[in-house]
Amino acid sequence: MTRPKVTIDGNEAAAYVAHKVNEVIAIYPITPSSPMGEWSDQWSSEHKPNIWGTVPSVVEMQSEGGASGALHGALQAGALATTFTSSQGLLLMIPNMYKIAGELTPTVIHVAARALAAHALSIFGDHQDVMSVRATGFALLASNSVQEVMDFALIAQAATLESRIPFIHFFDGFRTSHEVSKVEQLTMDDMRAMISDDLVRAHRERALSPDRPVLRGTAQNPDVYFQARETVNPFYIACPTIVQNVMDKFAAITGRQYKLFDYVGAPDAEKVIVMMGSGADAAEEAVAYLTGQGEKIGLLKVHLYRPFSMEHFVAALPASVKKIAVLDRTKEPGAIAEPLYLDVIAALQETGRKADVVTGGRYGLSSKEFTPAMVKGVFDSLDAAAPRNHFTVGIVDDVTHLSLPWDPAFSAEAPETSRCLFYGLGADGTVGANKNSIKIIGEDTDNFAQGYFVYDSKKSGSYTISHLRFGPKPIKSSYLISNASFVACHQFTLLEKLDVLKAANPGAVFLLNSPYPAAEVWDRLPRKVQQQIIDKKLKFYVIDGYAVAKEAGMGQRINTIMQTCFFAISGVLPREEAIERIKYAIKKTYGKRGEIVVQKNFAAVDAALSHLHEVAVPASAASGYELPPIISPKAPSFVQKTLGEIIAGNGDNLPVSAFPIDGTFPTATAQWEKRNIALEVPTWNEKICIQCGKCVLVCPHACIRSKIYDGKLLADAPATFKSTHPHWKDYKDLAYTLQTAVEDCTGCGLCVAVCPVKDKSNVSKKAINMAPQIPIRESEAANWDFFLSIPDFDRTKVAVSQVKDNQLLRPLFEFSGACAGCGETPYLSLLTRLFGDRTMIGNATGCSSIYGGNLPTTPYCTDSEGRGPSWSNSLFEDNAEFGLGQRLAVDLQTQFAKELVEKMTAQIGPELAADLLQAEQKDEAGIAAQRARVARLKAKLAGVEGPEAKNLLAVADALVKKSVWIIGGDGWAYDIGYGGLDHVLASGKNVNVLVLDTEVYSNTGGQMSKATPRGAVAKFAAGGKPAGKKDLGAMAMMYGNVYVAHIAMGSNDAQTLKAFMEAEAWDGPSLIIAYSHCIAHGYDLVHGLDQQKAAVNTAYWPLWRYNPALAAEGKNPFKLDSKPPSMPLEKYIYNETRYTMLVHSDPEAAKMLLKGAQQDVTDKWKFYEQLAQMTVNGAAADGGKAEPAPAEKEVKA
Repeated sequence: MTRPKVTIDGNEAAAYVAHKVNEVIAIYPITPSSPMGEWSDQWSSEHKPNIWGTVPSVVEMQSEGGASGALHGALQAGALATTFTSSQGLLLMIPNMYKIAGELTPTVIHVAARALAAHALSIFGDHQDVMSVRATGFALLASNSVQEVMDFALIAQAATLESRIPFIHFFDGFRTSHEVSKVEQLTMDDMRAMISDDLVRAHRERALSPDRPVLRGTAQNPDVYFQARETVNPFYIACPTIVQNVMDKFAAITGRQYKLFDYVGAPDAEKVIVMMGSGADAAEEAVAYLTGQGEKIGLLKVHLYRPFSMEHFVAALPASVKKIAVLDRTKEPGAIAEPLYLDVIAALQETGRKADVVTGGRYGLSSKEFTPAMVKGVFDSLDAAAPRNHFTVGIVDDVTHLSLPWDPAFSAEAPETSRCLFYGLGADGTVGANKNSIKIIGEDTDNFAQGYFVYDSKKSGSYTISHLRFGPKPIKSSYLISNASFVACHQFTLLEKLDVLKAANPGAVFLLNSPYPAAEVWDRLPRKVQQQIIDKKLKFYVIDGYAVAKEAGMGQRINTIMQTCFFAISGVLPREEAIERIKYAIKKTYGKRGEIVVQKNFAAVDAALSHLHEVAVPASAASGYELPPIISPKAPSFVQKTLGEIIAGNGDNLPVSAFPIDGTFPTATAQWEKRNIALEVPTWNEKICIQCGKCVLVCPHACIRSKIYDGKLLADAPATFKSTHPHWKDYKDLAYTLQTAVEDCTGCGLCVAVCPVKDKSNVSKKAINMAPQIPIRESEAANWDFFLSIPDFDRTKVAVSQVKDNQLLRPLFEFSGACAGCGETPYLSLLTRLFGDRTMIGNATGCSSIYGGNLPTTPYCTDSEGRGPSWSNSLFEDNAEFGLGQRLAVDLQTQFAKELVEKMTAQIGPELAADLLQAEQKDEAGIAAQRARVARLKAKLAGVEGPEAKNLLAVADALVKKSVWIIGGDGWAYDIGYGGLDHVLASGKNVNVLVLDTEVYSNTGGQMSKATPRGAVAKFAAGGKPAGKKDLGAMAMMYGNVYVAHIAMGSNDAQTLKAFMEAEAWDGPSLIIAYSHCIAHGYDLVHGLDQQKAAVNTAYWPLWRYNPALAAEGKNPFKLDSKPPSMPLEKYIYNETRYTMLVHSDPEAAKMLLKGAQQDVTDKWKFYEQLAQMTVNGAAADGGKAEPAPAEKEVKA
């Protein structure tokens, strides 16, 4: 039978089968398993049936715990059901997993295995999560490759129905879940042949039904629980044989034979490695190479890990084996060893199988590279006189000295395999284009193909490295490319940050996207890059992809342009055929976004080749430009030696001793990174600037700053440093400067968009304008350094409640890894300007935790006195409780400090003690005064002996007001964390909650949340969300004692500022819900502020504040700060692809949902109008008057 060959990733392979053999699919997003749910939702929205001809019901739950509960319920009611998850999400399913297994209920949970958050969060792959559930009673079946993922998804489904043991089918997160590979696709007939309808009917007959009522879920006492727990033993004993029989049946159908334990290698092997997961493919590649050279070695690949069949394991080992190394991709601190090793030891002991040496070790945590060279290192270690046990491989452990040596130069890759590297930036389309390229190569040629994609820790705008392999034989290289025949650099500035040609083979092709023409580009290259091109005899091509994209109307999306160049140069396909296939892929990928998008991409493809040029390579390197240091020598030692190496891409080489023992890192390190990713940056026209400060306020990366200062300081200013007189009546004699950090800017253009001033001499120009970065980088970097040397303006003299004055406050959140144009970060910048020197932040997992707390650098920073926000991330689901815990600790320490001050009044002095206890800290001056008192207190305590003095000294800082902020996105606040958030708001405690509402799970790729509006297309809502948006603010307002604000900085910055001030001032819980435009909305974020205005003007996002303090004064606590709708909803939503996609794919559904969404807006506005007009204590309301928005007039200067 001929089956189709498809090029897909592991997630799609698992979802493809799961959707075909299930009826109910309960989903919740978590990286890296989310795409399985996305595919399932999409296929059901397209009415694609399962093997019984019905369309599976896909439902998104509020959490993984909810998904497992829905799964349990669906199974008990007789449906075939599944779910997908990873990491912390799997842990949240544990209680239901015990129930499902205890009730012998057949199901398969598909897991993209991922590291657990311990000292730090990591989204990358290992086996920590699945090893945490091995006691639940679920069978554990491991897939090592994309083909195995598809095959084992079906094998697990068939085995669970026959055995009644529920299965975890797992594969390595990212390394397999996101690897794109050519596989043979199973057919519907294959699945029908494997799934027994008799077993399906038996499952249904066991279901709960009032037609044949039974009772499950009893409570049992000590007299019977033990015995009842043992009743399942025969099922677990039978399970391994059942699985092997299913594998044999699968082989008879497809020709692919699997065993519970698959052995490869020499039949007379003396040394064997035992392992499971994607690393086994790298090990198999090494074993094949080394056995070809006569070595007696082998590999035993574990597939069925639970139940662990000792008999099958021993039978799979060659009789000649003397030495065994067991590799675990997990860590269990405090255990004798890791689990697979312990199981192997137990199996050998209980079966009497002898081996001279059995060692165990760890590898590959958090997708750490695992290569054939490391495999050889493990084999070599077995030859030592005393082989090291409990080792690690792949890292340098200079603390406990457990690591094995290996030779990085060793390679087992097939020479006929082509290997290509592509360096790009997130959102430039490089990864998407390469995924299409792999599909074209895999499906339109006889080659096998593999694609794997590496991202740094930033959001959109991060660097990406695409690793593409293709060749005539199946590819088992489950590791990154270190020797490439083709290298493409899609961003010129990456030449300064990464050694992009390090992996280029001699004679390789190098393609560079360059802002400089072919005749000029050589002289613009760093000397090191020139020398590499010469020494390696590279063929060098250039194209100005951005110029082509601009001409084609594609903005900065250079993906199809660079893809076209790749096919033109590489010769993988004939040029015309390649272009035809690229255009087909464009149509398939972007068709749902509209014909205009498709045609723009077509135009870019057609224009690309005429702009592609080969560069003649001179005989010698003559560039005067040397690569700058990755990190300034002025940076602290830890930043240079540890973080700098990570930035340079050398983090894999750092030893254990380089890292903090408990995951604690310094703040204020983002200032040293200098990413230089912007093509254009803002420049200031000081002659026409009105100094409104709006550009400072909206800058997502806090790259634009202003200061008022003594003009005498300008004597030392660089020649190009700009200044003018301040437009403050009290400070006219001082100097004013607006300065940009051009090396940290991402070039989003929001500053220009918000500027209200137009140059009368050239109306296309404003007081701030974009200009190419490279020509002014050096001078502006010097200007920035000088600007930082100017003292900050005295905070006590700033009218912090005024937008204009806020620009003078130093942000303590800067240069984050957020997307260019991010709608969330300006709120964080404002928060830290206002309260950063006394703020404690509990941050939910999500975008704000990734750009706020992911290595290598941290954007939260300190003021000139070393104060700044403390920041920590606990989990996704418990952030509100985590923040409340911080508040409780602060309150207790403050109370303890006050008690000690009272006890020690005599030693401290009655006046100072009274001032400390009675201090009002309602403004900057009050807080500054209290800090001065605490400093005096510490000075006095330094000379006092006794435990009380020491205790007071330890908590003295608690006498200064602390502001606790609980920050997260809508996925946290509306969904997974809502129960905790509701409880914390109800507690009455003085915590401030900031919800950065992007209306989707932005961090996991844009899945639907309960904040997603009706009619919007999102992942998990491919057919448009059918229900309206949850009104979180109204729900919180009903408590009466919670301050609540609904804000949109782009529409009314004064109302935004007032909300922050009032929330922090309220001695109780506060909730601010901030409209945050997002790249997931599908438009150029330079228009983000305009979209915020449109959202308010349509009344989709009404601005309002509910202040309990007003109620205490007998006033209406509710203030409606925006005006009635002035435009229909469609004028707002149809500027965004998340809405227009549905217009193209399903016009009737779009029309119906628009009608419903408009009604939602109308109803909500009426509700808020009524609140604004309500009377309080019988008196007419005055609280409902709208807060006027800033004047929208345009200024010409």
